[in-house]
Amino acid sequence: MITCALSGVVANRKQCPAIPYTPEEYAAEAKRAYEAGAAAVHIHARTPDGLPSYEISDYRNIYEAVTGACPVIINFSTGAINISTKQKLAHIEAIRPAVGALNMGSMNYAKYNAAKKNFVFEFVFPNPFSEIVQIVQTMNQAGTKPELECFDLGQVGNSYPLIDMGLLTPPYQYSLIMGVLGGIPPTVPNLVSMVQSLPPGSDWEVIGISLDQWRLVAAAIGLGGNVRVGLEDNFYLSRDVMAKTNGDLVEKAARMVRDQGREPATVDQCRARLNLVNR
Repeated sequence: MITCALSGVVANRKQCPAIPYTPEEYAAEAKRAYEAGAAAVHIHARTPDGLPSYEISDYRNIYEAVTGACPVIINFSTGAINISTKQKLAHIEAIRPAVGALNMGSMNYAKYNAAKKNFVFEFVFPNPFSEIVQIVQTMNQAGTKPELECFDLGQVGNSYPLIDMGLLTPPYQYSLIMGVLGGIPPTVPNLVSMVQSLPPGSDWEVIGISLDQWRLVAAAIGLGGNVRVGLEDNFYLSRDVMAKTNGDLVEKAARMVRDQGREPATVDQCRARLNLVNR
């Protein structure tokens, strides 16, 4: 399964001209990703001028444009700081996407510039258990599959109580995020450790940040996992070669899948495998 993260919320067009802002641009990028081999798209909403948005109307406009353009699985973010849990969940309750991303623990979140010897940005990303439980409960009521975003090995462990409480049911969907400063370093041995810690009945993907992405994509394919690429995570096809579209990144990932003797999963295959209910 190849997922494409279309935009994120941090970067802008000064950094990468291909990042979509308007619903029409999201739809065009989603279609390019789908045609290149993606079965799902991960969406952070933006206003048409490119600012991060948590409004139902912006999510709905993007959802309708993307679903009108191609049949990809829709995965909405719930990750944010300085907004209420109610705001994080409003678009999940109103639109009921197939999948909803769920951050699995609090952490430092930063970017460091080694050349300048300083931090580009840094903040604390709070995701307490009480909020995690509330988000899972709401997703379950909406028929939205929780995608468990784990930035460190300990966050994989944070999912175990949710399983014991009966809030999560197999197949569990994990995203193993590597390369964010404050989370687990992006090495293949660390990926193997995270995978070995997953409970039985787990479906997983790797999310590598920046150029570390391609080495981790190759490892995940070899380990039998899924992959996520896209302009949210990485702009570059190789050092100094920036992707012109999300489709370029998916095309490379699909080629890497086929180079290892596997085939990108179709939308229907992924929906069946994950027992998805919503569109």
